[in-house]
Amino acid sequence: MNKTEKTVVKQFLYPSAIIVSTEPCEVTTILGSCIAVCIIDPVLCIGGINHYMLPLWNGIGLASPKYGNVAIEKLIDKLIMLGSKKDNLTAKVFGGGEVLETNSVQYNIGLRNIEIVREILNEKRIPVISSSLGGSYGRKIIFKTHTGEVKHFFINKNFQIH
Repeated sequence: MNKTEKTVVKQFLYPSAIIVSTEPCEVTTILGSCIAVCIIDPVLCIGGINHYMLPLWNGIGLASPKYGNVAIEKLIDKLIMLGSKKDNLTAKVFGGGEVLETNSVQYNIGLRNIEIVREILNEKRIPVISSSLGGSYGRKIIFKTHTGEVKHFFINKNFQIH
C-alpha cells in the first residue's frame, strides 16, 4: 500500500448506535424490524449510519438514538458538524421487516419505523436514493462511509443469508 491509500476500518454497528466517519470505514449491521439510515455526503466523501429500534422518543428519559426521530437528527447533525452541507446529503434506508410472529397484538414496529424515516427525511429534504424496506425477512448490510456503497443481504427465519 502506498502512502496515498487509506486503510479501511471495519466496525460492527449495534442497535441504538451511530457511526460517522471522515476516514474510510466499512460498517456492518443486522436488521429485523429496526432501521439503518445511511447518509452520504458525496462532495466530502464522508458518511454515517444509525441503527434505531423504535420510531419515536416519547420525551420521557434519555433522548437515545434507540428512537428513529432522535437517531436520524443526530446522524444529520454529526455530518453537518464535520462540514457537510444539508443540500449535499443523500440517504439509503434499510430494514423495517416484520420478522417476529406474535399470537397477540400486532405492534407493526417495522412499519412504524419505515413511516418515521420517510417522514423525517422528506421533512429534511434529504433524498432517499435507494432502499430495501419491509417484508418478512431480516437484513445484513455492509456500508462504506467513504463511497456510499451498500452491500445488502436478506436473512430468513433460519438465519440463512441470501
